[in-house]
Amino acid sequence: MWKLLGPAIGALALLCLTIALPDHGAWSQAGRTIRIVLSVPPGGSIDFLARILADQISSATGQTMIVESRPGAGGIIAAEAVARAQPDGNTLLINNNGMIISAILHKVNYDARLSFEPICYLVTTPQLIVVNSESPFRTLAELVDAARAKPGELSIASVGPNTTQHIGIERLKRLAHADLTYVPYPGGATTINALLGGHVTSAVLNWSEIGEHVTAGKARALATMALQRIEPLPDLPTVSESGYKGFETDVWFGVVAPAKTPKETMVQLIDWFRAAVLAPQVKAKLVAQALYPNPKCGADFDAHLRHQTELYTQLIHDLDIKTE
Repeated sequence: MWKLLGPAIGALALLCLTIALPDHGAWSQAGRTIRIVLSVPPGGSIDFLARILADQISSATGQTMIVESRPGAGGIIAAEAVARAQPDGNTLLINNNGMIISAILHKVNYDARLSFEPICYLVTTPQLIVVNSESPFRTLAELVDAARAKPGELSIASVGPNTTQHIGIERLKRLAHADLTYVPYPGGATTINALLGGHVTSAVLNWSEIGEHVTAGKARALATMALQRIEPLPDLPTVSESGYKGFETDVWFGVVAPAKTPKETMVQLIDWFRAAVLAPQVKAKLVAQALYPNPKCGADFDAHLRHQTELYTQLIHDLDIKTE
């Protein structure tokens, strides 16, 4: 009799053990749809990043992932929508420096840190100081010296105002004691048109936006605002190397969930996004668009967000940046 019951007892014990152990895959197996909300219209770096990660996660896990654009108000519309969403892991937000800046400069219905759970810092994209090919300036020092000699006569453009690039420009102007007139444009494409058309002296642009023009010889890079030299232009000095030690202005993108999303759900999301951004086929496509994977997840991303909030609060105060 015991011989007959032995297999049954073993099966029952195994079933009890299975029930007793937490099922970390239960949330991901619920057949749910996860929305990744963006603060920009379709197209461009953020949209490319979100869609390639969504496709990778969907392919690897079978999970349904969709990308939804909620553009406007410097990222405030998207951030407020996700902050109000149910904290069930079904609605996520691609965040960046700009959302922190917007929350400092404007009255918003969210806290850039406390209204969200940090999943992962995903990628960074370097900013370049560029001139067009007809410019006499070949180094950042030459541009700065000319601006000092002719206060207010030379200009520098970027997407703006009150963006990461704008704040970086104002910080550089103060450090260099150079009176460059800041000219804001609504996007990268219009900034490039102004630069190549000779309407502005210089500009700050993402490598992903201006890279093809530099490669084609239509524009010339003077320096990168990244702390390290960038892979596509290893001979291009950083602003830090050009006499402004420690200077850094990078645009980064991360992903967050609404505050109070359950811990086990966050663990699953962190695993998915970290694996997706480091997948060789994904990494190669991102790097080709000058989006450099550098995943910092959970507590590490939270520490980054805290530092960025403190940094931009201080810079906005010190530079007297005002809303337009």
